[in-house]
Amino acid sequence: MGASRIEQLIEDIYEFVESCRMQPLSSTKVIVPKDELYDLLDELRLRTPDEIKRYQKIISNRDAILADAEEKADAILAGAKEKSKDLVNEHEIMQQAYYQANEMIMQASEEAEKMRREAREESEQIRTGALIYSNDILTEVQRILAAAYESSSSKYDSFIGALKNNLEIISSNKKELSSQLYPQQEQQPAPPQQEEPAENAEYEFDENTFYDGVE
Repeated sequence: MGASRIEQLIEDIYEFVESCRMQPLSSTKVIVPKDELYDLLDELRLRTPDEIKRYQKIISNRDAILADAEEKADAILAGAKEKSKDLVNEHEIMQQAYYQANEMIMQASEEAEKMRREAREESEQIRTGALIYSNDILTEVQRILAAAYESSSSKYDSFIGALKNNLEIISSNKKELSSQLYPQQEQQPAPPQQEEPAENAEYEFDENTFYDGVE
């Protein structure tokens, strides 16, 4: 019968009281057959423990169900928290990896730029050093050539001067010898003098030039 049986018994008691005859000269009191009322109350009393046990069982089951549901909910919540923690940790790991990757890229870029800058500076230093070295060599060659030119020019001028002086001395000696050998020729008019060669003019002599007229 379940819970509806107790409710039905209570409903029967209400109906039984309503069906009883009213007490004379009273609108609120009724005459109730005692035996019938006791029968209904006894049945209600007999039914009540079973129903209470049933309700207790239902309540107990409900508590178990609620406890199980709460346990499952706690497990789900704990799993969700753990998953969330894992996701957070994974996110932090990814962020850390991303940060480290960026750091490595930046460091590699800076190192590459430093190497390029040092290579350019070294190349410029080598170029400048090569230019300075070449300029020093050219300066030394220029100095040597200039010194050789000055030395050669000075020696050439000295050589020409000595030749000219010797030529004048020889010409004078030859004239003096001629006047002694051929005195009559001194009475003859002297031939027109040839123009003296320009200074530093080139002379060509053979091996008998300085011996003509000398016996």
